[in-house]
Amino acid sequence: MPGLHRIAAGCALLAACAMPLAPALAQNDAIRLVVGAPPGGTTDTVARSIAQHMALDLKRPVVVENKPGAGGNIAADYVAKSNPDGNTLLVTFTSFSINATLYRNLPFDPEADFTPISMLANVPSVLVVRKDFPARTMPEFVTLVKASPGKYTMALGAIGSSLHMAGERMKMMAGLDILNVPYKGTAPAITDLLGGQVDMMFASSLNALPHMKSGALRALGVSSPQSLPQFPGIPPIGDTITGFESNAWFALFGPAKLPADKLAALNAAARKAVDTPSFRKLLEGEAATAVSSSPQELDEFVRQDIARYAEIVKFTGATVD
Repeated sequence: MPGLHRIAAGCALLAACAMPLAPALAQNDAIRLVVGAPPGGTTDTVARSIAQHMALDLKRPVVVENKPGAGGNIAADYVAKSNPDGNTLLVTFTSFSINATLYRNLPFDPEADFTPISMLANVPSVLVVRKDFPARTMPEFVTLVKASPGKYTMALGAIGSSLHMAGERMKMMAGLDILNVPYKGTAPAITDLLGGQVDMMFASSLNALPHMKSGALRALGVSSPQSLPQFPGIPPIGDTITGFESNAWFALFGPAKLPADKLAALNAAARKAVDTPSFRKLLEGEAATAVSSSPQELDEFVRQDIARYAEIVKFTGATVD
């Protein structure tokens, strides 16, 4: 997400500058937001923006620590095994729910080993097809694909990603037989879609918009329940496939058994950060929405999300050791 990347360095600098404002820092350890992705990515940038605002509100240093790998599991495992003192937190994403059933041997329990704090953001995706694809609308797409089972191909930038699961959810709900073509990253998947080697893929606005504007790719539908201003004239897929919705999300968690007073303070600070105009502006250019929640709401959401993705993972037959 280019808008996010441009602001990342500034967020980090502002967070650092905010730290001296906190009184008696020598008596306070820094709060660490552990991120299961490398620096510069969307999750990292969301975390750095949240860190900036939480540092100001809590009057304590809040720093981001990157622990990428295993679809976010390395970072999650680290936080799950941390002291529940409110100083080590996890900023994670949709894979948190997907991995619960995708991985056979997780070293932690996604439901029992964490304290949900607050949701941070929702990010929809868009179904794009090669420019000469025969169908031009979602109803035409469903009719065409159903008439030729196994004929059409879908590029996957990463197995087990939210975009992969969006495609599987669509196939499952509409009864579509589409051949998956895995790639080692989004860039080569987009390249082959542009070249016509594959027929379609779910993509983020970052990857889709430039090619949609140039006419190199066509969008048939968005994964959100409503139309998006960033994609004028592109309807929700759910208008054709009733009940379809698939959003990536970002949220804040602590280890299990986080004390109630610390949870309340962290939730208040996170919700205040999400509600700031700068954080909302950071997201809106990418079709993302800033969303906060109570700990109880996030807990219920994650439990339901794990169950939803368990059904899709079972449908795909995919597993990771």
